[in-house]
Amino acid sequence: MSVRRFDIEAGGDEFTFEVATEPKISFWLSKYPEDRARSAVIPLLWLAQKDNSGWLSEPAMREVADRLNMPYIRVYEVATFYTMFRLSPVGKYHVQLCGTTPCMLRGANDLKSVCESVIGQKSHVTDTGRLSWEEVECLGACVNAPMVQINDYYYEDLTPESFGRVLDQLANGVDVEPGTFVERVHSAPAGEARTLVDPALYDGSVISEISSLPNSTKETVSQSANDTPANAKNTVETKEKDVETVQPKALSAPGIGGPDDLKLISGIGPVLEDKLNNLGVFHFWQIAKWGEAEVAWVDDFLSFKGRIGRERWIPQATTLAEDGKSE
Repeated sequence: MSVRRFDIEAGGDEFTFEVATEPKISFWLSKYPEDRARSAVIPLLWLAQKDNSGWLSEPAMREVADRLNMPYIRVYEVATFYTMFRLSPVGKYHVQLCGTTPCMLRGANDLKSVCESVIGQKSHVTDTGRLSWEEVECLGACVNAPMVQINDYYYEDLTPESFGRVLDQLANGVDVEPGTFVERVHSAPAGEARTLVDPALYDGSVISEISSLPNSTKETVSQSANDTPANAKNTVETKEKDVETVQPKALSAPGIGGPDDLKLISGIGPVLEDKLNNLGVFHFWQIAKWGEAEVAWVDDFLSFKGRIGRERWIPQATTLAEDGKSE
């Protein structure tokens, strides 16, 4: 990591948190015991940076240290370690340009050229005080590359032309709506969807027509050790096991006392519990009564591939139905 030093001269001698920030400071301090207040150093430094025009001056760091009863050097160490904290003045609109591989492959270097042309070199603040920029590592919006973060917001799917227009507007004091700059919804494919467009995929009709799982045929390969390629007895047998499937008896509503907590069965989480409830399964005793046919039906319907047996739902449900408890 390169050496990071804060700008002593530009910071002045004083810093005071804004009145509107005090409730936020109280919120963060309330999250920790009084003798562990220093745990709030990062959020308080972030609030100080917000109140100091986007960067941390030395007086701002001292104020945070005083609030948390910390030695100044400890706060300096935190501020100089994390690159989210800026240690010299920035413009009103500070551009963080992602130069990591996905953005670089999609044109980040061209965006750098725009920054150099419109703003100047890295860390330079324009004469108007409106613009500055720096290159940063991945900002987590790779699918919308190339992109930049300006203050707190993402500007995505940029070209040199669209990015140049954004900077020109900001330089003239005009706010620009963040988001994508191409025809797409968030991270969805650009243009109209070309796959998974059949409405039947989303109305439930496809699932209701499924009677068995794909590739559920059981194959048995038998070959005698004495068989040779010339031996007519060399065979590959395919055997399909016909398993009767019956949908479990459904209840229109849970019984008196409300539904059981099916999540007590190991292997059932909130999502599966909702799916079972939608099938009319609300109680342990219902699952405990499932036979092979009911298990096979649920296995096919939910594409479990034997999960009910592997996780021993039936024995668990039987125990829970009897005593209502689970370790």
